[in-house]
Amino acid sequence: MTIAERWLLPDGIEEILPPEAARIEALRRLLLDEYRAWGYDLVIPPSAEYLESLLTGVGHDLDLLTYKITDQTSGRLMGLSADNTQQVARMDAHSLPRDGVARYCYSSNVLHAKATHLLSTRSPIQIGAELYGYSGPESDIEIVSLMLTSLAKADLQNISLDLGHIGIYQALVEASGLPEAAQNELFRLLRQRALPELDTWLAQAPLTDTFKHWFSILPQCHGSLDRLDDWRDRFKDAPETVFTALDTLNTIAQAIRARFPDLKLHLDLAELRDFNYHTGLVFSAFVPGFGQAVARGGRYDSTGRVFGRSRPATGFSSDLKILASQSDGRWREAAGVRAPASTDPALAEAVQQLRAKGERVIQVFSGQTHLDELGCDRELVLEGDQWVVKSLSN
Repeated sequence: MTIAERWLLPDGIEEILPPEAARIEALRRLLLDEYRAWGYDLVIPPSAEYLESLLTGVGHDLDLLTYKITDQTSGRLMGLSADNTQQVARMDAHSLPRDGVARYCYSSNVLHAKATHLLSTRSPIQIGAELYGYSGPESDIEIVSLMLTSLAKADLQNISLDLGHIGIYQALVEASGLPEAAQNELFRLLRQRALPELDTWLAQAPLTDTFKHWFSILPQCHGSLDRLDDWRDRFKDAPETVFTALDTLNTIAQAIRARFPDLKLHLDLAELRDFNYHTGLVFSAFVPGFGQAVARGGRYDSTGRVFGRSRPATGFSSDLKILASQSDGRWREAAGVRAPASTDPALAEAVQQLRAKGERVIQVFSGQTHLDELGCDRELVLEGDQWVVKSLSN
């Protein structure tokens, strides 16, 4: 192995250097403070758990994203956390068994065994919020509103929001009588928007012509909120649960449009998710020029069932790396003040006072060179018997 090969990082695994690290940390603090202001309690999920806790009750996609290791103490298989939602569900079920509405937020590093998109990282810094214990649309409205507020706090501009309701697809599948293997294939085709392949599959599927028609038009049902009435007509005679889901989607969309009148709102009835634990509303936020969602979430009422305590739940998450990369540059480290490394008590007091005010003060050692690397635009200089801050440009 060459010297260069020793420090190469795996594909999709990156280190975060200054000043980007400072930008991400400042954003993390700001968002967690915002979640606290909304009543969300901070939790820190563990970086690894037994595999049964992480993967039971979730889809195959999350299994593929999860690194598996052997616990040297117990001999049992463990997984490195690839997504915090399942962990928070376990915590709500056992570690924090609250009976009423509970609000949680988190920010932690997760690790993916493979990239979820062509250029995505395998080491996201996941930040998000989750609300447990309430099934009404008010909780979904709060979660979507908090996500949009988070993006605004991160200075993201021209946000567009996609809303869907996976209950529509689930109601149709349940009524269709499709066997499980066929359901999985239908889910894959719809999720990947493989429309020609979907048409070929439907032509041979063990379905009535009515269900074939409904599944073929489902990917076509996307657009503005004003199209909901048209979609209701196109699913005439569908199970009643389809219309219940459409009504819920309309209630949430109307509330979000009223709260965020400048938001670009788009509805999509065929919006499906990889991890397969969602049960109701699903949503994603996008910004121009970035080819994937900057934040996403949804309802997942049955996630805690595998832990013996199924509670209504809704939430969202994002990657701090993505949010920092898409912000307008506000999160930059402020220029500092350099000061000599002297034993003068008056200098020590001046440095302490500046640091107490939040200033970044860097002391320079005797003979130190490359001072331009310190990122300072001012310096402490002795004038008479006083240490004062002077601009380096003077």
